[in-house]
Amino acid sequence: MARGKTYWMVASSLENFHITRELDFSLQGMMSRQRRKAQRMEPGDRLVFYITGVQGFGATATITSKCSEGHELIWKSDGRSDDFPWRVNIRPEVALDDELFLDARQIGPRMEYVRRWPPEMWPLAFQGNLHILPKADFELLEQEMRKVNSRSARQRRAQNGY
Repeated sequence: MARGKTYWMVASSLENFHITRELDFSLQGMMSRQRRKAQRMEPGDRLVFYITGVQGFGATATITSKCSEGHELIWKSDGRSDDFPWRVNIRPEVALDDELFLDARQIGPRMEYVRRWPPEMWPLAFQGNLHILPKADFELLEQEMRKVNSRSARQRRAQNGY
């Protein structure tokens, strides 16, 4: 029996987000302690990137492979040594430039996912490397990213006289 899509949020440092962007959003690794969650990822599942530190949402992607194990050092680990061994192939859907990231402080409180935490502590919802989001939250984030991207494209065209 086919299961529905799962909507994932990967929390990443800005440096690791840039590394994934440099790979053209073709591959994403998860920390070693996320093995069980990563092995649940399926082609067709969706992924949103939350960038820690800047507290922003930067991109969405579609997972295109099952999880595999790899130990080539690609992403950087803060603190405890981790080579992000649980990896999935991905395809980009919406990617924002750094200055256009969705501000999690603005959009976070509107998310269903954060309601499990006391209102003043909702940022705790984004701690840790990998989370499952409700479909509605994922769609809200992706829709907002598409709006930002189209506004940005219109502004660039206007500046260039198109």
